[in-house]
Amino acid sequence: MAKVIAGMTMSIDGFVTDAKGDAGELYPDLGALRDTEYTTGSMAQTGAVLMGRNTFAMGDPDEYLGNYEFQVPIFVLTHRPPPVPPRQDEHLTFTFVTDGLASAVRQATAAAGDKAVQVVGGVDVIRQLLEADAVDELQIDVMPVLLGAGLRLSPDGSNPKQVRVEGVGWEKVRVQEIGARTSMLFRAVR
Repeated sequence: MAKVIAGMTMSIDGFVTDAKGDAGELYPDLGALRDTEYTTGSMAQTGAVLMGRNTFAMGDPDEYLGNYEFQVPIFVLTHRPPPVPPRQDEHLTFTFVTDGLASAVRQATAAAGDKAVQVVGGVDVIRQLLEADAVDELQIDVMPVLLGAGLRLSPDGSNPKQVRVEGVGWEKVRVQEIGARTSMLFRAVR
């Protein structure tokens, strides 16, 4: 069965967006990463993508076809599918999953086959996956910026919901420097 890899980029003070919900400061190197082993290796191991509705809607959905690094089946966890589906082809397809996280994971892992399911966004989706013990690997990239405020993966004291799963630990698999980015990969130990 396909492993589920959740990943995100954060500031050194732990934020994945700034106070306005913008993540632009965390991705100044996006263009430079395009043809690196870091990106091509991730693309080669990915058989399906799982994302939340907000991540899906961050750009023009019709621009995914031919431009998005993962030209694989994409499963969007949502309560409301778009009225008009985005452009698709035989490689890049969209499935809007409205019946919950477990269904989205089941469909994405089936589509991925012997490759990985890459979870590319939405702090809420990643929190839900962690709470459901459905993440096999967690990739955290840190950029050397201080955002000071914004959205975090791990909730602060103002949010009583905690991301914690009993009986699951994490072992460090790899630490890698890619330009200013520090990428850390952890594997779930159950």
